[in-house]
Amino acid sequence: MHVAVIGTGIMGGGVARTLLREGFDVTVWNRTRAKAEPLADDGVRVADTVAEAVADADVVVTVLFDGPAVLDVLREGGRARHSADAPLWVQASTIGTAATAQVVDLARELDVPLVEAMMLGTKKPAETGALVMLAAGDPDLVARATPVLDAMGAKTVVAGTEVGQGTALKLAANAWIASITAATAQSLALTQALGLDPRLFLDAIAGGQSDSQYAHVKGATMIAGEYPAQFALDGIRKDIDLMREAADGTPVDTGLLEALAGLYGRASDRGHGGDDIAAVRTGFDA
Repeated sequence: MHVAVIGTGIMGGGVARTLLREGFDVTVWNRTRAKAEPLADDGVRVADTVAEAVADADVVVTVLFDGPAVLDVLREGGRARHSADAPLWVQASTIGTAATAQVVDLARELDVPLVEAMMLGTKKPAETGALVMLAAGDPDLVARATPVLDAMGAKTVVAGTEVGQGTALKLAANAWIASITAATAQSLALTQALGLDPRLFLDAIAGGQSDSQYAHVKGATMIAGEYPAQFALDGIRKDIDLMREAADGTPVDTGLLEALAGLYGRASDRGHGGDDIAAVRTGFDA
């Protein structure tokens, strides 16, 4: 099976290598070709255009930053093949509910088969095929995508039969990630501010009902003050904005999301936008 991966950032690059390792023929495209070139050394074909990347693909996986980028590549790539021979498009970018609705409309207009498969995880799971895939769409199309999803992830959760339901679940899951990361930072900051070694907080929760392996992983990064990007801080800021947008008009109070937007925004303003989300710890510094 031939898979085209559109977008070779932290997640897309990891996914492309995983698919290659799992025996798929892989072609990639990235707006800045130089960022995709290292994949050529692994045996991945690097295309010059989206149309070239999808020309012989059975499945196209979009791993892009936002809705406009997904719409742009769908317009170009969706017209590259006759509808009777169109590859299955797997939309894996976190772009929110409104942009997802636009993608659904465009795919219908271009007669492009479309499902979504949100990726729950960061750099390492993408590189090792250990993501959790949040899929949604026509069951027959999801089944058609299953070999690719199984290679990308440790498990697939099917959120529903309509594209958009996977996006809704991803936003809810990322709200948890944003919250628990910030909560870990807050407890470490408070422990330190009160004159204690911040590692004592992690020792205190270890093995108890409130323990979390995630808190220890991110907490160690925060204590070290080193933030190599697994999930870029400006990425979660974008997702928090999408959560607020999706919650608008629902009964959900967005007070916590507003607070999180402020904390991550402060860390970004201090120069940590491209660092890991654990750099939200800097948002608690005076």
